[in-house]
Amino acid sequence: MAPTETAVEKSIADHLTEWGSSSLPPSLLATLITALHARPLQPLPLTLFTPTLLFSSYLNLSGYPTASAGLAAAWSGLYALLALRRRQGLRAKLSIRGVVRGTAVGLGAANCVAGGWVYMHGSKDRDRKAREERNRWGQYDDK
Repeated sequence: MAPTETAVEKSIADHLTEWGSSSLPPSLLATLITALHARPLQPLPLTLFTPTLLFSSYLNLSGYPTASAGLAAAWSGLYALLALRRRQGLRAKLSIRGVVRGTAVGLGAANCVAGGWVYMHGSKDRDRKAREERNRWGQYDDK
């Protein structure tokens, strides 16, 4: 049996562009950071990283995907670097908290790479044109 439709092969660049242009990965990382640092309370990561990553998701949904990708890449990479500085024993790595921490570090690194790719290849003029075409709030209506 031959398939009726051919599968479209995506390149690595296409995957990076999709990941870096999405608003979901920064908000997912903010959720993981909150889960890790809310109990016991560690106010510095909660006040620095979580609001910034959520604001990055908001920027993306508002029509600024290039700026959002740059912001998410910078703060995700910074969180991954700072989290990797903390040493963790083998028993701690195999606990639920260790798995969540490893996921957060991995997601931060992936966001850094994909967001950096989108920011490097993005265009603010293309974003502006897309916002004007979408005209979500009606501010570009001809009067």
